[in-house]
Amino acid sequence: MRSTDSRRTYLCLLAALFFTAIAIPCIGWAQGSRTAQYHLVKKVVLGGEGGWDYFTADPATHKIFIARGSYVTVLDPDGKVTAQMDVGKDNEAHAVAVAPDLHRAFTSNGGGSSVTIFDPESLKAVSEVKIQGRDTDDIMYEPATKRVFTFNGGKGHDSTAIDAVKGVVVGSIPLAGKPETAQPDGQGHIYVNIEDKSELSEIDAKTLQVTHTWPLAPCKSPSGQAIDVAHSLLIIGCHNGLMEFWDYANGKVAGTVPIGQGVDSNRFDPGTALAFASCGDGTITVAHEDAPDKFSVVQTINTMRGARTMALDTGNHNVYTVSADFGPPPAPTPKNPHPWPTIKSGTFTLMIYSQ
Repeated sequence: MRSTDSRRTYLCLLAALFFTAIAIPCIGWAQGSRTAQYHLVKKVVLGGEGGWDYFTADPATHKIFIARGSYVTVLDPDGKVTAQMDVGKDNEAHAVAVAPDLHRAFTSNGGGSSVTIFDPESLKAVSEVKIQGRDTDDIMYEPATKRVFTFNGGKGHDSTAIDAVKGVVVGSIPLAGKPETAQPDGQGHIYVNIEDKSELSEIDAKTLQVTHTWPLAPCKSPSGQAIDVAHSLLIIGCHNGLMEFWDYANGKVAGTVPIGQGVDSNRFDPGTALAFASCGDGTITVAHEDAPDKFSVVQTINTMRGARTMALDTGNHNVYTVSADFGPPPAPTPKNPHPWPTIKSGTFTLMIYSQ
């Protein structure tokens, strides 16, 4: 195991540089607010067509990027649409990752087996990187190696590494099962949930090798993931109704709290020591890190049915989630025996929560 004292000291310094203008609790544990009291500030009907998956908020600019199939919608922190970027009708964008040090952003295009590299200010596409035969799903930027990693769940069960500067594929990492979401620790390590095995794998971002794999029990079917680099903790959403706190410096479970059903996204705010889990049942669970082995639920936010993903702006501490009104599902087919309910046209809605 790596030395936790020197590692955490280094990570606190790194976090202070990486998350500018955010107070990182590097000494001891943040007291924060154990009564979160998040409330709905605004509900905005965005409309438009297309489904959605992951989305993200950039704490430096407060822009919100929502991938919706053939396009990416950009919002300001008040939920106003400021721009829209087309990524191609067959690309099916799933997620957006931002590389602030490179002034670049990236979409994972599941339908197009590709990644679109674009300028997050002008929204002009720089290039499209093809990843042959892969269903690119989650995507993340790893700052130590300046590489972008896609996590390919539908086909291949692997991760693809892309040079974020040159825009070329540099390699792939075979994984033991279906990857879901991942987080970098800023030191060149990436932690990815293996959903169908209920495991966690550590990837060396430089050598492109899996260096550790751990079982996540009692967590089953891990989905969303966030990271607290100051305390070497991963916050993992589990489909058996748990949010698990995983000590990645020592390879063990630090604690769990109960959450709702249908989790798909987790976030962590280092300024408040609050962790979040958004669930498709229409709830966001808010938990506080009290101590290295103690975590407590401080609030359950009621959202909308289907609001399974979310974004957190660590600059203004706002939480954003989205959903829509649903109709009955289409008839099952051999290729799709369990189809999703249909989305009612024009009902796509953003919800903004603040303390």
